[in-house]
Amino acid sequence: MDRVYQEIGRTYTTTRVEDPRVARTIHAGLGDARRIVNVGAGTGNYEPVDREVVAVEPAPAMIAQRAGRPAPVVCAAAEALPLPTGSFDAALAILTLHHWDDLHAGLRELRRVARRQVIFYFEPLATHGFWALDYFPEAVHMPVEAGAPGLDDLAMDLEVQDVVPILVPKDCTDGFGVAFWARPEAYLDPVVQAGMSWLALLPQPLRDAGSARLRADLHSGEWHRRHGHLLDRDEYDGGYRLALCGG
Repeated sequence: MDRVYQEIGRTYTTTRVEDPRVARTIHAGLGDARRIVNVGAGTGNYEPVDREVVAVEPAPAMIAQRAGRPAPVVCAAAEALPLPTGSFDAALAILTLHHWDDLHAGLRELRRVARRQVIFYFEPLATHGFWALDYFPEAVHMPVEAGAPGLDDLAMDLEVQDVVPILVPKDCTDGFGVAFWARPEAYLDPVVQAGMSWLALLPQPLRDAGSARLRADLHSGEWHRRHGHLLDRDEYDGGYRLALCGG
């Protein structure tokens, strides 16, 4: 995971800005937890500022972009948290599971250090129906996509109590994979692409070819003929979910 984000994480403060509507759902999922560990914390998006938070992040490139975040940072991986058992009310994991080297070891660590686990993830089968994959079809075979965990994987190690859909607003400010579902031109922007692992990790020739196909369909009007109906929506279900686990 740290190697991945050393490569793709350098633009996160530009394109991955916390969306307040998504944040409200995540913070509600934390319930009354006061002491929180954010595992795979990245630049610190969605860390509540009114609670005690400790961030765990393995990639120096991401830690370097946490300027202004009040939470102390531990440089470590999810699979081996250097934290005492039961030392937190809740463990938070935000769009990070698909990058872990050993998912189940990491989930067991979340369960060990916190009584509650709040996990923002995507269901691969739902996400893989997204229109942008028509232009970048090779992305579904990348390890971060092909091996992405769903609810069944989480339930092997955690006591899942509820799953809350996180609908993506039309003007979502956090540029994760499906964020620009109604703004297709954004997927032509190299900076946007660099902030999404499913695009950033594609070999450049494949990314260029997909961008050329999308650019041509936008120019000809084909994209709007096929997907223009989406523009009438305010929100989109891109397969993103919030799993509420533990006690």
